[in-house]
Amino acid sequence: MLFSEIYGHKNIKKHLTQSVYNGRIPHAQLFIGPEGTGTLPMAIAYAQYLLCKNTDGENNTGDHACNTKFNNLMHPDLHFAFPVTTTESVKKHPVSSMFLEEWRALLFEQPYCNLFDLHKKLGTEKKQSQIGVDEAQDIIKKLSLKSYEGGYKVMIIWMAEKMNTSCANKLLKLIEEPPKKTVLILIAENEDQIISTIKSRCQILHFPALPETVIKKALIKNYSLEESVAIKIANQANGNYNKACDFVYQDSEDLQFEEWFIFWVRSAFKAKGNKTAIHDLISWSEGIAKLSRETQKQFLQFCLEFFRQAMLLNYSVGNLVYFEPKTSNFDLKKFAPFVHENNILGISKELEDAIYHIERNGNARIILTDLSIKLTRLLHKKSS
Repeated sequence: MLFSEIYGHKNIKKHLTQSVYNGRIPHAQLFIGPEGTGTLPMAIAYAQYLLCKNTDGENNTGDHACNTKFNNLMHPDLHFAFPVTTTESVKKHPVSSMFLEEWRALLFEQPYCNLFDLHKKLGTEKKQSQIGVDEAQDIIKKLSLKSYEGGYKVMIIWMAEKMNTSCANKLLKLIEEPPKKTVLILIAENEDQIISTIKSRCQILHFPALPETVIKKALIKNYSLEESVAIKIANQANGNYNKACDFVYQDSEDLQFEEWFIFWVRSAFKAKGNKTAIHDLISWSEGIAKLSRETQKQFLQFCLEFFRQAMLLNYSVGNLVYFEPKTSNFDLKKFAPFVHENNILGISKELEDAIYHIERNGNARIILTDLSIKLTRLLHKKSS
């Protein structure tokens, strides 16, 4: 993967290539950035620059055969670990190496992918995935072997916040003292979910959200969009190139999430003293509860951001509002006054609590029904 194919982050590219040039390569690094900022493609490009002895800041000047292997994501000294779960073909002890064919296919389609995209590719939308102790054992085994080509070995652990406690504890010693010429690159979207003992052993690089101008240029280049259309999508993407691509194909899960959200808040408004609307809320909760837990969590995160956008609009901070609802009979400006200083903290807390309990395998139907009833009360609070 060429560095020129990764959008933005010029300073980070320079820092990474300079570290190779100076021979000062941290053995454990943690790339932290929101979804769609390019942490994963940057890690792959950096691994290629290191393993293939590339120079001059680009991945086309070193070992040609090595670069070709990287272009196919087939280099024997490049290893991946990512969240997995059981499937129809893998009944127990799932590890990343069992799903490399699907993983490579996903990276070729969209290197800026998110965890939801991986679940769709693996056909595991109704399950929660993790990086477990079996994965940790597999990582240790791979990195204990000698390098196939005699140079460095690189292990990229994507969505490292999905490591469970057993996995993290088992990898601590490896991260602190890896074998010679071994580099571990951990990638995470949520820094707070990485345990402190892991963070303290890594050099951390933070990736900011991509500027609208960068996303706009990428969309025009890759999809031949008119500039006005590209500007509009770049604004709605909020620094997330993966979301921008979904908007181009009208394949964003946000479109479905918006439909669910609008039905939910409308039912919550009507539910005060209205038995029919209460039944609608219960039916809505049962419907969402049938989805995968990953989808439920992603939807609730979407709801959090929707309420935040409404509050910003209510307090006349329109320059920070990027949401543009697609539902024809829903006006964000009319909804905004109902989200204010007297209920936004309560709404946020209830949504975050629901995400927390769903992550811990609570009964989704009960969690969502309780959340819906609380939302009914919160939306009817008056602004001061």
